[in-house]
Amino acid sequence: MTVNESRASDDLTARARIRDAALREFAEHGVSGATIRGIAKAAGVSPGLVQHHFGSKEALRRACDEYVMKVIRETKQEALKGAVATPGFLPGAITLALSVQRYVARALVDGSEAAARLFDEAVAFTEDLIVNGAEGLAPAKTADPHAYAAVMCAMSLGTVVLHEHMTRNLGADPLTPAGYPRMALALLDILSDDLMDPALVAQGRAVLEEMRASAPGGAESDPDQRIPTSDAAARKADSDPPA
Repeated sequence: MTVNESRASDDLTARARIRDAALREFAEHGVSGATIRGIAKAAGVSPGLVQHHFGSKEALRRACDEYVMKVIRETKQEALKGAVATPGFLPGAITLALSVQRYVARALVDGSEAAARLFDEAVAFTEDLIVNGAEGLAPAKTADPHAYAAVMCAMSLGTVVLHEHMTRNLGADPLTPAGYPRMALALLDILSDDLMDPALVAQGRAVLEEMRASAPGGAESDPDQRIPTSDAAARKADSDPPA
């Protein structure tokens, strides 16, 4: 069953209507600002039915997190299996992805643990493509595929987080079908364009490699010393006494 077919079947249920309303409410008000009553009103159901299906607001948030991760993961997997060539797949996939992007934007800003997992999973997924390749993708020219993947994901998700500023500059919200194509076309131009002169690239690379080699810790960073992946984890790390 494809992502779109699964969504069409699932959306016949009250549980799915509640989930979709929660996605919108969490995106607009954040987890702390959204309420069971507000979500119930947006879904057209009673607060009791929301609690019957999900138990609590926190459990509903976790369900939204898992749904969003599933949508993004399955859409990417279908695309890589060749579904892009299937008539109607790309418009449907874009519409489905856009339906969760506003939630992703708020989660990334609020420091959701699921958003941290989403970003880390996106980095791992992208790194796998860089290292092992995929149809339609040229090999990446990099000696550091993990950093390459992390920066690439940050650039992509940055357009989601900064969508309000993008809207002001593009004249349409890039998280809507009306505004998305212009932003996506610009991203395609950026990914396919060679902006810098090769001599300038070589000069900059030499300076940066020298800086990296002379920095504390040397040229290779310790994966175990990475910064915690959520604000909560970072605060905990700061407050933990030394071993």
